[in-house]
Amino acid sequence: MEQNNRRDFLKKGAFIGTSLLATSSLGLVGCNRSSEKENHSDKSKMNLSSEKRTLGRGKQSLEVSALGLGCMGMSYHRSFIPDRKAMIDLLRRSPELGLNFYDTAEAYGPLFNEELVGEALAPFRKDIIIATKFGFKNGKPSEGLDSHPDRIKAVVEHSLKSLKTDYIDLLYQHRVDPNIPIEEVAGAVKDLIATGKVRHFGMSEANVDNIRKAHAVQPLTALQSEYSLFTREPEKDVIPLCEELGIGFVPYSPLSRGMITGYLNERSIYDPNNDNRPSLPRYQPENVIANWKLIDTLKEFGDLRGLTVAQVALSWLLAQKSFIVPIPGTTKLAHLQENLWAAVYAFSASDLTSLTAKLNEITIVGDRLTGLSAEQVKK
Repeated sequence: MEQNNRRDFLKKGAFIGTSLLATSSLGLVGCNRSSEKENHSDKSKMNLSSEKRTLGRGKQSLEVSALGLGCMGMSYHRSFIPDRKAMIDLLRRSPELGLNFYDTAEAYGPLFNEELVGEALAPFRKDIIIATKFGFKNGKPSEGLDSHPDRIKAVVEHSLKSLKTDYIDLLYQHRVDPNIPIEEVAGAVKDLIATGKVRHFGMSEANVDNIRKAHAVQPLTALQSEYSLFTREPEKDVIPLCEELGIGFVPYSPLSRGMITGYLNERSIYDPNNDNRPSLPRYQPENVIANWKLIDTLKEFGDLRGLTVAQVALSWLLAQKSFIVPIPGTTKLAHLQENLWAAVYAFSASDLTSLTAKLNEITIVGDRLTGLSAEQVKK
């Protein structure tokens, strides 16, 4: 009884939150949507779960919320490790905000993140989409790549156990292994799909040649790569290829590891033992200062429309293509709500053109990756 009362309370809280959204700043800026013609007295019934997108085409299609949740930082690689109970609570509250798409990986920990996600989402497993990944020796990026078919199958068995499930909705190759023909990788995943243990295939940080080769063996549902207003390289070839082949595109680090929020700056301190940002050129103080013009540009646009810097950045990504589904990570419920509400905003054509023109004039300083991480992408 107590649990049911709590669920009712949380549901009411979610509806109140979306009602406040609709009747305050985002309600004003969202006036471009046809739904705004509806009776405003019905706004309190608004639910963000109506904001859906489709990854993939035909039999490979997968309907997900307009934004997903990158879960890595809940247990790994973001300086601090939050209280486990708090993260489970956040994950269990998230579906009531309209979220149904969760991203994890064997490498996040390794293993710890899958276990956290599995425990938290078990009560409503059938109602949500879980994506995980394979591709590193012993699940550790520092040890190199391993996409041997036998290794893929072993990883899947362990992931199923960690995630407390009997199927994986979307299985990505985390990084392309140059030592294993991509056709063999796709074939191994195809076999897993035939068994029912995996439902959809994806790749991460792959180049166009490998995407085409893999897609010919087992059609991909999604391609995941870093894509943000700091990292726009996928616009050159990968996103157009996804559009051609009917593959969804999932930007990870769509807020550039928190930099495109205004919460981080040149004085931010990171724990090098549990964070890759101290080693990345883009997060060095002098480059943070040089790139701040982008933050100022987003802030100026958002201030006039009741949007935060992060919301403008995420809304801009969503406006690029209908098959783009960003997966920003967070460990805070307030930021999760903020990110999801970015899907409610709709740019006018003139606003999008004007903002994009200003952003195109900004040159971003500092590489996004370095060392081994840089070597493992775009193969």
